[in-house]
Amino acid sequence: MVEKAPILRRTLAANIKRFREMEGMTQENLAEKAGISTPMMCDIEGCRTWISDKTLANLSTALKVETYRLFIPDKIDGDDASKLLAKEITQEFLKIQQMYNNAIENILKKRGLH
Repeated sequence: MVEKAPILRRTLAANIKRFREMEGMTQENLAEKAGISTPMMCDIEGCRTWISDKTLANLSTALKVETYRLFIPDKIDGDDASKLLAKEITQEFLKIQQMYNNAIENILKKRGLH
């Protein structure tokens, strides 16, 4: 029996597709902007592969969206557990984003660029 893709991968794939369509891009356009092959883009949106952190960053840049937003479910099921999980995921990604921003600021300050 073939196991369904984990929910995180399905959420990521659905969000990439949703944001891509909102930008009016084809899979081929997005693949080119993100520096990956079109078959790889198809596999990502089809939940057949996971992606590296570099590819994730390139995709979020090409889609003009903050990376953490690619992991937040667009639609939340009616049960409270799903809502709580989505809220917790959002909070954790916001913490990560803040840590990232702080690290960038520290680097810029050390180099006298901020």
